[in-house]
Amino acid sequence: MYQIRWVDSASSIPAGLWQVCFPEPFEGVWWYQALEQCGITAQFTFLYGVVELDGKPVAIAPAFLMDVPIKLVAPPFLLPIARVLGYFIPSLLYQRTLFIGSPCSDEGRVGIADGADRLQVLHCVHRGLIAKAVEYDAPMRVWKDVPAEYDEELSTFIMSEKLFRLVSYPGTMVRLEGHDKKAYLASLKASRRNKLKKKLKLAADVPLDTSVMQQPDAQTLDEIFDLFWRTYEKGAIKFERLNRSFFELIARYPNAYFIVIRARASGDMVAFALCFALGGCVINKFIGIDYSRPKQWFLYFRLWEAVVDWAYSKGADAIQSGQTGYAPKIELGHEMLALTNFCSHRNKWMNRIFTAAASLVNWNTLDADLAEFVKAYPQLQPKTGRDAWPG
Repeated sequence: MYQIRWVDSASSIPAGLWQVCFPEPFEGVWWYQALEQCGITAQFTFLYGVVELDGKPVAIAPAFLMDVPIKLVAPPFLLPIARVLGYFIPSLLYQRTLFIGSPCSDEGRVGIADGADRLQVLHCVHRGLIAKAVEYDAPMRVWKDVPAEYDEELSTFIMSEKLFRLVSYPGTMVRLEGHDKKAYLASLKASRRNKLKKKLKLAADVPLDTSVMQQPDAQTLDEIFDLFWRTYEKGAIKFERLNRSFFELIARYPNAYFIVIRARASGDMVAFALCFALGGCVINKFIGIDYSRPKQWFLYFRLWEAVVDWAYSKGADAIQSGQTGYAPKIELGHEMLALTNFCSHRNKWMNRIFTAAASLVNWNTLDADLAEFVKAYPQLQPKTGRDAWPG
């Protein structure tokens, strides 16, 4: 009943279908167009599966092809072995992979119109994924960073399609209670609230100016990208590598806002956040911080305070802050949102090896800050290995 066809541009899909399949608060056609047009196609090949029922389009499945460095996907304890094997067989250091999802979105999502049979749509997308992977000679197929709401349906694929689960870095979210920052602070645990208030009190003595802007000029964009790049270089995990052109393109989107902090005396930009206001949700997408400034400026927390104030002014009830950088996010009261990769390798022996390795991955092994979080909240650790299989 359901059929899938592939297109290589988001603009090839009617805008109305994008609006139906990716309503706010999800990133829509504007997001995928910016990624296509900014000049990062050396890293990714973008494509989109359009699912049709009796010739009528009912779903969109964003996808991308990437030669993934094995160091990004292998468990840390297996990296030394992978490096040794890669010395003799260099091709082992990269894995050509076809993903369902977006390289820069926190969740891998198939947008489905109301009334379509969700399970049948996902089955159709998976069949299309397998066929397209053969065409691209991509031995690994991955549903990337799948949110919990897809878990039940994709779990039905595990046995029949030889899929295995790989726990991913969780997303993060703060739910905003009340109508202003006081309500947010009151929602925090007392210990976290007191620490944050102390830091903000100390930071208040630093002469900084905060502004919110849209469509910044070229010089401001240069400053924004410079701070973004310095922060990107400092990070341990680097999946995508964005460029200045991306920020120029995304700045044209009417719901994109830049929250900027400058040193009052010099006028230098010392921190920024790129946020999207999408319905009742704010996506705190990218930040940049001048880490050469004194730690006593608490720029991360000063920036967060500005994001919270702005989010309340937009009537938001939640702030989504993405993956990684968990220590300060936990301190600021973020929830951990479990995400899962559903994967399969076309070679059955390699698939068994990857399945065994994936069963050893959990939040404890992914990130030291997450390991501390799990100690405090063991009930929130997602299931792994056979414990995660249906039945």
